[in-house]
Amino acid sequence: MIIDCHAHLVPPSLLDAVRSEAKNFPSVRLIEEGGSLGFAFSGGKPTRPVAKLLTDIAGRIKWMDEQGIERQVVGGWLDMFGNDLPAEEGMRWSRLANEHLAAAAAAEPRFIPLATVPLQDGARAAEVLRAAHGKGFCGAMIGTQPKGVGGVLDDPALDPFWRAADELGSALFVHPVFESGDDRVHDYGMANALGRITDTLIAVTRIIYSGHILRYRNAKIIGGIGGAALPYVVGRLRRNFSLDPKLGDPDASLRALYYDTLVHDPKVLRFLIDQVGADRIMLGSDMPFPIGDLAPKKIVELAGCSAAESASINGGLAQRLFGIR
Repeated sequence: MIIDCHAHLVPPSLLDAVRSEAKNFPSVRLIEEGGSLGFAFSGGKPTRPVAKLLTDIAGRIKWMDEQGIERQVVGGWLDMFGNDLPAEEGMRWSRLANEHLAAAAAAEPRFIPLATVPLQDGARAAEVLRAAHGKGFCGAMIGTQPKGVGGVLDDPALDPFWRAADELGSALFVHPVFESGDDRVHDYGMANALGRITDTLIAVTRIIYSGHILRYRNAKIIGGIGGAALPYVVGRLRRNFSLDPKLGDPDASLRALYYDTLVHDPKVLRFLIDQVGADRIMLGSDMPFPIGDLAPKKIVELAGCSAAESASINGGLAQRLFGIR
């Protein structure tokens, strides 16, 4: 079974529900221009419009068929996670998103949905995660900045969420948010080329050094974008750990993490395999975004993988990790 572990989906029914239930979300402003829909949360900067490809389920299935992909793990779109909403409103927003992701997966069983949780409040995020598991979700996609813009994943206020994920054995896909936290990347297309990397690298390094990766290792934590340079800088992380052994162990943490293949270079994928093992890596496309890998099986072929490595990366690990039958 060929499984794409990294994709995004906004069910059309969710957009319809957002419009019809707008009165229930007073901190959400809908921005409709030329048939497109964007959002502004809590008076903040407007999001990008929802791209048509995020909602085009028929087009998605056609692409999967063309690529020989049988199942796809889908999270929502990070821009509309609403983690900067007031906590109770954010909880309702996450539940609405999860209701429609679950319905889309029920209608099209080739989709494996990852829940959205209100990370702005650890206790509420834990409650939504538990409810999502009760409805068949296997975990959640979470942003690197739990306040929408800003915040850190090792914030003690998020401990109830991390404990719930550990108890449930949740798959947690750590994904960069739109704002990387560094204004220097807003030229030359660098937000996509580099900002997503630095954002993820900082977020995951924090939960390595805080001890979260090893403390909550029953949660299956996935570092997208091939680990976002973590395998390349592990020597430096190790050196820093030797200077302060109270920190979480980076080598043990890298061995406990999971990764996708979204590195765009077969030599880099081969390096990642050599660093962490093929049994920690899964096929990932970032569908439908242009910065993604829209022919994801090719990099595995070009990386010189053995038959066993290819079988694990292309679907074997994802099948076990996400409980896919």
